[in-house]
Amino acid sequence: MPVTALHHFTIRCAPEELPQLVDFYVRVMRLTVGERPEIPAPGAWLYADGQPIVHLYAHLATPDAPAQPATGHVDHISFRSHGLAEVREHLRSHGIAFEEAPIPGWAIHQLFFKDPRGLKIEMTFWMDRETGGAA
Repeated sequence: MPVTALHHFTIRCAPEELPQLVDFYVRVMRLTVGERPEIPAPGAWLYADGQPIVHLYAHLATPDAPAQPATGHVDHISFRSHGLAEVREHLRSHGIAFEEAPIPGWAIHQLFFKDPRGLKIEMTFWMDRETGGAA
């Protein structure tokens, strides 16, 4: 059975970190809080287009000590996105610092920034699918 897509990723945290993480993924990433099964720890499932793609699992007694790098063995998580110009303005309006990384020779443009726990987030834009194809 071949893999067809990434279904979700889970961020572990302490209960006191949960509100800040939910706020970031809802306000900045524009995901929505949705249904979550009964799990014996606080948390949230955050949805995009009806799919729970980010799971927050607040099962730690205290926040993890910062790892080096902050993402451990994972470098970053990428979200397929659209509306590059609007997303730039959205991030700026929320005070989110980001880096841009167009891919030479490819119709791909990336934005990179970090969530409240230091996880590197990538938003990937297929420029040939952007309105007018403009960056």
